[in-house]
Amino acid sequence: MNGSFDLQSYMTKGVERVVAEAVKATLKNPRESAFMVKFAAASRSASKKRRTAEDSGEHIPPFLIASITSKCNLHCAGCYSRCSNATNDAEPVKQLSAEDWLRIFDEADVLGISFILLAGGEPMLRRDIIEAAGRKQNILFPIFTNGTYIDDRYFSLFDSCRNLVPIMSIEGNRDTTDTRRGAGIYDKLTANMDEFKRRGLIFGASVTVTTKNYREVTSQEFLDNLSERGCKAVIFVEYVPVSEGSKDLAPTDSEREYITEEIQRLREKRPEMVYISFPGDEKSSGGCVAAGRGFFHINSHGGAEPCPFSPYSDVNIRDTSLRDALHSPLFTALRSGEILLDDHEGGCVLYEKRELVEALMAKNSI
Repeated sequence: MNGSFDLQSYMTKGVERVVAEAVKATLKNPRESAFMVKFAAASRSASKKRRTAEDSGEHIPPFLIASITSKCNLHCAGCYSRCSNATNDAEPVKQLSAEDWLRIFDEADVLGISFILLAGGEPMLRRDIIEAAGRKQNILFPIFTNGTYIDDRYFSLFDSCRNLVPIMSIEGNRDTTDTRRGAGIYDKLTANMDEFKRRGLIFGASVTVTTKNYREVTSQEFLDNLSERGCKAVIFVEYVPVSEGSKDLAPTDSEREYITEEIQRLREKRPEMVYISFPGDEKSSGGCVAAGRGFFHINSHGGAEPCPFSPYSDVNIRDTSLRDALHSPLFTALRSGEILLDDHEGGCVLYEKRELVEALMAKNSI
């Protein structure tokens, strides 16, 4: 990586932009705005912790992705988690407890990690963990959910714990969403959105961007619909091919460029919502930000992995601290090597170069 590139500053500026946009997006909602202003102060304090660590030679990322269960009630077409067997229909065994996750959340708070993305499987199946997350008010927890388990108890929890932000997965209009996720899912999602708006609660949408829907999900019609229902954040996740037969769904360079330009335009023209792209333009961040550069992933069994699309682990969080997990041999080798910085076709470099990651593990007897 270029020695003049300050990764910590880059990530901090990105966090500050997201928080500032979130404050702006909630100005018309007094309770949400009050929480976001308070969280902005906590985020600045976390950034100082990360900068202090950086100045001492230790890099701490601002984001953590936590897959808190391997169970899900849907079978979405092309699901990366099912294809890697991280999600399946078997009853979960030996998964981290709510107490395990609360310890992780406590350690993350101390380190200065500002955002923990709760994923699965379907994370709403682990109400105990989500309730534990609600107690950590210095951390914002976007919850990536299919929306089917949101009920009155969850609405009440989101009302009392404003640091819990449901991010519901939607693919575009009714036909596009139901084709990938199952009949009736679109109507369930929009009914949830209407109830969130009625109760004055913040929520967001997660969109898997493919060659089939990239224009639809950046269109005025689709975004008008989300905005009118009260959505405050849209996270565009580029589809990562998980099999040879699904490569045609991954956006091409020109399509990714179109998406990037549209997101920039949306940030300027539609400030009522926050727009985030993942993995986005890795070149502007000096390469892939997985493996602890910008974030890392903990699976439901405690394995610390570079990212959800790269399910390789050499350390389990049951046996070590969060800080030590960030310094695992695999993470250290990836951050000090060239794989994360390599040119690639777009999307996830670790998935595209997974054979190199496997070779790296074998070489180091990981």
